[in-house]
Amino acid sequence: MRIHLIAVGGSAMHNFALALADAGHVVTGSDDQIFEPSRGRLAAAGLLPESEGWDVQRITPDIDVVILGMHARVDNPELLQAQKLGLRIQSYPEFLRFATESKKRMVVAGSHGKTTVTSMILHALKKAGRTTDLMVGAQLEGFDRMVDLQASNDWAVIEGDEYLSSPIDLRPKFLWYGPHVTVITGIAWDHVNVFPTEQSYIDQFQTYLHTVEPNGTVVHCTEDEKLNHVIDAVKKEREDIKWVGYGTPEHAPTASGSRVTFDGQTMDMALLGAHNMQNLAAARASCQAMGLAVEEFDRHMLDFTGAARRLEVMHDDEGRRFTAFRDFAHAPSKLRATQASVVGQFPSRQVTAIFELHTFSSLNASFIPQYHEAMNAVDHAVVYFDPAVVAHKRLPELSPEMVKGAFGRGSLEVITDKGELQMRVDRVPQNDHVLLMMSSGRFGGVSFNPTQRPTTS
Repeated sequence: MRIHLIAVGGSAMHNFALALADAGHVVTGSDDQIFEPSRGRLAAAGLLPESEGWDVQRITPDIDVVILGMHARVDNPELLQAQKLGLRIQSYPEFLRFATESKKRMVVAGSHGKTTVTSMILHALKKAGRTTDLMVGAQLEGFDRMVDLQASNDWAVIEGDEYLSSPIDLRPKFLWYGPHVTVITGIAWDHVNVFPTEQSYIDQFQTYLHTVEPNGTVVHCTEDEKLNHVIDAVKKEREDIKWVGYGTPEHAPTASGSRVTFDGQTMDMALLGAHNMQNLAAARASCQAMGLAVEEFDRHMLDFTGAARRLEVMHDDEGRRFTAFRDFAHAPSKLRATQASVVGQFPSRQVTAIFELHTFSSLNASFIPQYHEAMNAVDHAVVYFDPAVVAHKRLPELSPEMVKGAFGRGSLEVITDKGELQMRVDRVPQNDHVLLMMSSGRFGGVSFNPTQRPTTS
């Protein structure tokens, strides 16, 4: 097939380009801006566009399918040309369903933990010698890319996002996949720009459960009240589905991670916190539903260290008893879970948590109250946002006072200048301390520098 990707520079889209080229298709792409690591990876594969920007001359009648990325606009010149020529235009989730139509699909859904659970499933299956098609939201150790599509694979393991499919396809991505097995980790309102009320967000998961293939299996967290309500409603209408519940297993922190118990057997893992133990239980039940024995899953998970930017260690100094983490947490539930994990793991150390308001939801004045007391578990709490990003997203202005009030913590530090943020990061003590930096963005380029040796808190 000849395939053209509009907005090829995106995290998922450039991985699709790499996977499709590797599978033997003729692939081209375009974007108005392509940053690293997408630029370097596309260049190495010979797929980097000769120039940035949009060019209608790239859109020719011999293209079999145009894959439209979410970061394109509805008036994109290449999209308009493809529509004029009557070409087949698909979002990447629609194309992914098309590419995996003959396979069994395992989809990981939920408001939190999707990437980690998907990573765990893929890690265990690979160690067991079972290769699958895949789409996951982070670069995984042992995998060349975040997307892989091979004709020889029987299963596809897909991270199922509830966000929109494309600028011209406003359905949640996960409604495309039609899973034979799915896991739902929980429901916590997010994406307020798309789902303006909590109920409208919850409704998407109820709709999703109706897309499960006949006689499919749904693995679900029994500790999530909102999810339980959805499950109870759908059970009345889908008697063909096999429902498999899971909860947080017994666990305790260790010097290097956690000791977790399943079925009376314990194992030590390099993972922190109750939420990761819950993720582990989700992956375990999911792999069992795919035919992998739990004993084999447990054995293969002993060397699992996690996905990129999910409680990833940036720096660790055992002598000084100092550790610095970065994490992708951005929704209120993720924020609370990540901090609880770190505080529970290091009860004798002070913890400084720095959180960047970066997503549309987190920067929306109507949604920020959802973060009430979300930064109360740590000793020192800092929230950063860039007023220029707020303006770029065309949202009402935020004030530090408004943010501080929404979080409900009197000692919260609110910073709006990246130079000031860098100085605050540099002041974090590196003795008997933990630094936790949480964002789905990049803190405006601010980073932790382990060469600094501050003494003040």
